[in-house]
Amino acid sequence: MDAPTLIAESTPYLAWLADWEAGLPSKSLPDVVVDPARTAVISVDVINGFCHAGPLASDRVKAIIAPITRLLTAAYALGVRDFVLTQDTHDPAAVEFGSYPPHCVRGTAESEAVPEFKALPFYGLMQRFAKNSISSTIGTGFAGWLEAHPALDTFIVVGDCTDLCTYQLAMSLRLRANAGQRRDRVILPVECVDTYDTPLSIALELGIQPHPAALVHRVFLHNLASNGVEVIGRLSD
Repeated sequence: MDAPTLIAESTPYLAWLADWEAGLPSKSLPDVVVDPARTAVISVDVINGFCHAGPLASDRVKAIIAPITRLLTAAYALGVRDFVLTQDTHDPAAVEFGSYPPHCVRGTAESEAVPEFKALPFYGLMQRFAKNSISSTIGTGFAGWLEAHPALDTFIVVGDCTDLCTYQLAMSLRLRANAGQRRDRVILPVECVDTYDTPLSIALELGIQPHPAALVHRVFLHNLASNGVEVIGRLSD
């Protein structure tokens, strides 16, 4: 398919997609957290290397720190005590560095949770899982943690990137529930999720893959919603 045909055929969908995202409903956190003991909030890669410093740090991603911090605080006030942080903590010779520049290497400040999280009085309660790929479930111990907490049936997923690590986690939770005939809810508030932007002009200059954040963010949100993840605008407290 040539570019003009692709653009022409995609334009109606893209217009619909923008309207769909703009019209996503918001929900009240107390309405979502029906039982705090059965609810977990899982944050993916809200760490220094994607927010504050390093080759993959992004202002778009940095902007989700504040709403996530508010959500964590509100969830704790409602009685939620299961908080999970999955975090890139790469081997210095990580195979992934063939696709991305070296980032969030084990033992560096980039691989640490953002200071805003560490300042929370309940930070010490958060379960942290180091990961060496975009998957939060492969080789991390997180799958075992889930099995050890069978009563959890409501998962609020936040973090970055919409199309990479956060997508992988939300889908793994949704597929786990589907395969096990579980009625789990996987909820993703859009104000607490984003991805990085690499404009085409910069990508061509650097010889890397372009990454149009506004587009891939919304396409992957729609994909998640199509697969049963509850994608909402925001969770108000």
